[in-house]
Amino acid sequence: MTATATAGSVAASAPRAEEHMDPRRLIAFFAMVVGMFMAILDIQIVSASLAEIQAGLSAGSDEIGWVQTAYLIAEVIMIPLSGTLARIVSTRVLFSVAAAGFTASSALAATATNIDQMIVYRAIQGFIGGGMIPSVFAAAFTIFPPSKRNVVSPIIGLIATLAPTIGPTVGGYLSHAFSWHWLFLVNVIPGIIVATLTWTFIDFDKPELGLMKKFDWWGLISMAVFLGSLEYVLEEGNANDWFNDDHIVIGAVAAALAAAVFFYRAFKVEFPVVDLRAFSNRNFAFGSLFSFVMGIGLYGLTYLYPLYLGRIRGYDSLMIGETMFVSGLAMFFTAPVAGFLSGRLDPRVLMTVGFAGFAAGTWTMSQLTADWDFWELLVPQILRGCSLMLCMVPINNIALGTLPPARIRNASGLYNLTRNLGGAVGLAVINTILTQRQDFHYARLAEHIQWGNPEAVEQLRNMASNFTAHGLDGATIAIKQLAAMVQKQAVILSFVDVFVILTVLFLSLIIGVMMISKPQGAGPGGSGH
Repeated sequence: MTATATAGSVAASAPRAEEHMDPRRLIAFFAMVVGMFMAILDIQIVSASLAEIQAGLSAGSDEIGWVQTAYLIAEVIMIPLSGTLARIVSTRVLFSVAAAGFTASSALAATATNIDQMIVYRAIQGFIGGGMIPSVFAAAFTIFPPSKRNVVSPIIGLIATLAPTIGPTVGGYLSHAFSWHWLFLVNVIPGIIVATLTWTFIDFDKPELGLMKKFDWWGLISMAVFLGSLEYVLEEGNANDWFNDDHIVIGAVAAALAAAVFFYRAFKVEFPVVDLRAFSNRNFAFGSLFSFVMGIGLYGLTYLYPLYLGRIRGYDSLMIGETMFVSGLAMFFTAPVAGFLSGRLDPRVLMTVGFAGFAAGTWTMSQLTADWDFWELLVPQILRGCSLMLCMVPINNIALGTLPPARIRNASGLYNLTRNLGGAVGLAVINTILTQRQDFHYARLAEHIQWGNPEAVEQLRNMASNFTAHGLDGATIAIKQLAAMVQKQAVILSFVDVFVILTVLFLSLIIGVMMISKPQGAGPGGSGH
């Protein structure tokens, strides 16, 4: 009886030992989360304040976009590389050095006196900051037992989606209340704290310096050219009329050639710079696909809402930020609910609800008019925020939750890359659709604004008479105003087209969810049973 009782107590204590979390590791993890938040936030923190930066640096309108593009290109190159670097130098060295470098480059960006300096500093900031993002996902699935993932996964899901969403809000407030320099200076004190804590407390793994001898330098160069050129083509393609521009053609050719070299070496060399074998795991492959589409929704809508509010409603950066804050609040309050539900529901059910909610939000936006304001945008933004969190938590668990620990560091880089590439592809496609459909709708609307249309003629006469009464050239002004009205309506109709396409895209993901089997380890509590 005693022996049985002793055996039972030992068996019972084993899970409790596994459940116990070292406080040092918890401190390290939450410091890492703050670092990841800063790195992702800085993608969008400048988006609502580009006009202020442009004025401060005396930059041209064709140059200022590179403040964002340089960061994105550099970050996309670093994200998949981070897994290999973490193996070579350890997570502790990679993350703490990345946090320190990100902090230093943020301070440098605040001191920029011309656009060339700003672009260089932003590229350094993006490249170094990209090393922090995948490390957090890897740490979450390495150091926490499965039963704790329903708490941890909503945290990293919240940060990954909340940071780019509230980026315009934070940036708009800082540039209005202080100056554009504070978009970068705000990182300095938290960055120093994060670098110090992570150097002191991270002890998840040991460096494997011997791997440096096997490092695939040609793989690194080809990956950098491939991803950098691809990001450039996607970012600049629409503005430069795609393949009618020589630079876009050169970028596309460079991306294609470098991709061939990169994929060849990824499958042939002993120690590839990025291990693509993670995609042989069905859950990871589907999770990455869903992450790619979520990137389209996350970054696409973070771009579309401010664009509408600025171009149609005439909002400044602070007003746009205040309106966009609704989605951030919805995410914040949904995160614990998503964590709670993920331990009790099949993740496929959660994803279906999330995708349907996202589609409902974009379908509501397809009723858009020029008069929509904060209150009309309230429900679509709440649907967007809640649905993103309901989707991201199970997607994270499906993609990374069943991989062996040895593969998680590398796989988390690939997984995060899919979200960023989804955002880049989504923005490129959205911008192209907006441009083409705006021209289409303008031509269609203009067909009705002619002398053969009595209503159009009457409208012109009424508008002209108002100006003629004040001694102005009423006919000329009226024609210009009518053309502006037609242009504005064409812009709104092009927005509607994009929202309809996004609705169809997210509804189609529900079909994808039905095609996957229930993930292993998706039982109650994420216990792995």
